[in-house]
Amino acid sequence: MRELNKFYIDGAWVDPSGSDRADVINPANESVAGHVALGNQADVDKAVAAARRAFESYSRTSREERIALLEAIAEEYKKRMGDIGAAITEEMGAPAWLANTGQAGSGLGHIMSALNALKEYQFEHPHGTTLVVKEPIGVVGMITPWNWPMNQVVCKVAPALAVGCTVVLKPSEVAPFSAQIFAEVIHAAGVPKGVFNLVHGDGPTVGAAISSHPGVDMVSITGSTRAGIEVAKNAAPTVKRVVQELGGKSPNVLLDGINFEEAVTGGIKGMMLNCGQSCAAPSRMLVPASRLDEVKAIAKRVGEELTVGDPNGNFTVGPVVSEAQFNKIQGLLQSGVDEGATALVGGPGRPEGLEKGYYVKPTIFADVTNDMRIAREEIFGPVLCILSFKDEEDAIRIANDTDYGLAGMVSAPTLEEAKAVASRIRAGYVNLNGAPMDFGSPFGGYKQSGNGREWGGHWGFDDYLEIKSLVGALPAAAE
Repeated sequence: MRELNKFYIDGAWVDPSGSDRADVINPANESVAGHVALGNQADVDKAVAAARRAFESYSRTSREERIALLEAIAEEYKKRMGDIGAAITEEMGAPAWLANTGQAGSGLGHIMSALNALKEYQFEHPHGTTLVVKEPIGVVGMITPWNWPMNQVVCKVAPALAVGCTVVLKPSEVAPFSAQIFAEVIHAAGVPKGVFNLVHGDGPTVGAAISSHPGVDMVSITGSTRAGIEVAKNAAPTVKRVVQELGGKSPNVLLDGINFEEAVTGGIKGMMLNCGQSCAAPSRMLVPASRLDEVKAIAKRVGEELTVGDPNGNFTVGPVVSEAQFNKIQGLLQSGVDEGATALVGGPGRPEGLEKGYYVKPTIFADVTNDMRIAREEIFGPVLCILSFKDEEDAIRIANDTDYGLAGMVSAPTLEEAKAVASRIRAGYVNLNGAPMDFGSPFGGYKQSGNGREWGGHWGFDDYLEIKSLVGALPAAAE
């Protein structure tokens, strides 16, 4: 049983101001895995005050000092990767093989990306006799989700610390264990007190206190579009910068002339990774109408090979994170059936033999049209929709017919054909022909998927910096 009874503020573990606590549920068996203290406005005030004090000196540290600090964080993180992976499996149900590689590994990847970018980043640019400088924005409030807990914590914290900002973090109260370990990593690495602060709590209380706080200069949130809107509203009176990475309903466009066996199989596996609980998951597979029967046959076979079970076992798919998420997904699965989609595999109800735990049948719907709820709403579960298109123009129209614009995928016979279609998809991160994930590229969305960019080394730095013009700071050029 994990008991998270303290917050990390000003370089020390401190008691919360109040006595509220929440159960942390293991989604694999619905048991109480631990408890987490829930903070309030007073806790946020303490954390912000510590971060503001620390900013005065930390913002003036040298590049070399911050490089050394990130290197120390990386070394301590490596020591705790096994602990982090185990915590992620327990708190949100990711299969152990994924939690220990993709989940815990992504955190280290973001530390190294920030470290490498910091070594080369240009904080000053001459412009005639003006010197344009980039300075840390100040205290950054961070609100992170449960689905990729370390990925989303570290892809914010690492660049913020790299450029000289200080941090107040509120991780998800649904999955707080790994964030607590990350705070222990920060402490062991010798990060100066007040530079990183952690306050556990829920969105309406701690999230709102952070986003509205006059001592917070910027808020970075990853979460649902609904949550992002609330943060923006709360932040508006203090005119602070708000960076949002929000929901998605990403298209996976398969053009004629490709190997459909490989593309459909890859698309299904990509969708079902992390039990479909990924904002960039390729949840709408768009295929030529002339190849639909072939795609259905492949999808049915591949879907039937997926296995569901205990995330500590040898299964493809674990549970979804919570009872609330389970019930939401069940409702959307039923709506798919009611609206006339064909469930090639899966559908409403629990997988056979799994009566305990928040397990959902991996589901592949065919005969989906883009006006159905399952094609328009972010399901955030192991549910794939297959839609057909008449020609390339129709595929692009369907791909863009969504409120979201986080990510997309295009598979085409040639790279040039893939690029031509990808360039017309209104999304911030489009994968071409199954290319591997690239932490060195910027990640973020269009439309209701948010604003700003994370990852990508120097692109990930930019949102944490203010731009100042020092007019006349440089000598005039000799005539």
